[in-house]
Amino acid sequence: MQNTALRIVRRLQQAGHEAYWVGGCVRDMLLGKTPHDYDIATSARPEESEALFKRTIPVGRKFGVLLVVEGGHQFQVATFRAEADYGDGRHPDQVTFSDALADARRRDFTINGLFFDPVQEAVLDWVEGKADLDAKIIRTIGLPEDRFGEDHLRLLRAVRFAAQLGFEIETKTLRALRSNAKKILKVSAERIREELMKLFRPPHAPRGLDLLRDSGLLEHVLPEIAATIQCEQSPDYHPEGSVYNHLLRMLERLPPDAAPSLPWAVLLHDVAKPLTASRDPQTGSIHFYGHEKAGAEMAKGILERLKFPRKQIEEIVACVRQHMQFKDVPQMRKATLRRLLLRPGFPLELELHRLDCLGSHGRLDHYDFLRREAAELDQRPAIRPPLLTGKDLLAMGMKPGPSLGELLGEIREKQLQDELKTKGDARAWARQRLQEFEDASPPRSGARKRNRAT
Repeated sequence: MQNTALRIVRRLQQAGHEAYWVGGCVRDMLLGKTPHDYDIATSARPEESEALFKRTIPVGRKFGVLLVVEGGHQFQVATFRAEADYGDGRHPDQVTFSDALADARRRDFTINGLFFDPVQEAVLDWVEGKADLDAKIIRTIGLPEDRFGEDHLRLLRAVRFAAQLGFEIETKTLRALRSNAKKILKVSAERIREELMKLFRPPHAPRGLDLLRDSGLLEHVLPEIAATIQCEQSPDYHPEGSVYNHLLRMLERLPPDAAPSLPWAVLLHDVAKPLTASRDPQTGSIHFYGHEKAGAEMAKGILERLKFPRKQIEEIVACVRQHMQFKDVPQMRKATLRRLLLRPGFPLELELHRLDCLGSHGRLDHYDFLRREAAELDQRPAIRPPLLTGKDLLAMGMKPGPSLGELLGEIREKQLQDELKTKGDARAWARQRLQEFEDASPPRSGARKRNRAT
């Protein structure tokens, strides 16, 4: 990809235009990281760029932005521009094509305002971005009030970059962030969700949560999580203290390859504790009766508010609703335990349980027990599919109706209890039950008349 990005710049320059790599790819390269993509800024107008490349996509022609498709990758190529009058707090009302200096000064943070000429291998820095990169500082280009006023999403981006890069937010920038935090509510839910998804990835997720709190953004984007800051827990189960501290400890232990839904299952699994908290007047213990059920409803509302995909909402809400079941696994009947192990979301639920334990008392005995049971179940693949289906029972003469579903449930229960192990066993048992149903049912009216006649 890098070589292709170099060829695009060289072709633009050979045609007499200025052209540079710009933004995140330059930042990452100077930090010793491999860029995920390469954006290119140029003096060429869109029609001039289109004439130089075989395949282009005009994704934002009025802003001078197009995609060049080469080498199986897409590269954003944008004309140098200046912007003004952000009426909606997100998009400029005025765009004028300009020069590289103006293009650099319209950007958000100094570390994102760096340009690089890959042909000459030279960094162009008009905004002191290199110094801030070396000092590990997030600072707006120009006045922070102006930058945040132009595009309110920059409020969240400041926090996200600081968390991802391990940087500090410069004092004036942080002060403006706090005073403008409420404006984040004017940004679309989809864009907020995208930033939060990036913010809550390991290993920077716990710092991301703390920066949201310190910046004042948490109470606006996730007020339900902000409520956990003052929600204390009983020290015998939660020596870490508040629910908020519990969440931080869990986020600290996220695996590097955590599924995208896992950080959200962590954040939301105890979201209803502030609402369900009660204190025992005799012992002083704090209880949260029913918090998993109430939390599932709250989690659903939060995720819908942030426009999460339906499937992801369902798997996260299931984790929240069922996470308290894990404390009872050693006492479960075999069939009940196996149903838990066979749930589609079990791997995600198990990982949430592991983090829940590590974020509190630290004991993993139930987790280890479940790992052993799951491994044993994996050695018995025949248990996973039901022994009989509804079609099987219909073929044996049973009529459709509620009784059919009940009988299937009984057969599945006995299968999971190891009482029925083969299809033959299940059919024989089902025939016996069908006979019992027939014997117990009242005779039809015709049969009663014949009986009276004899």
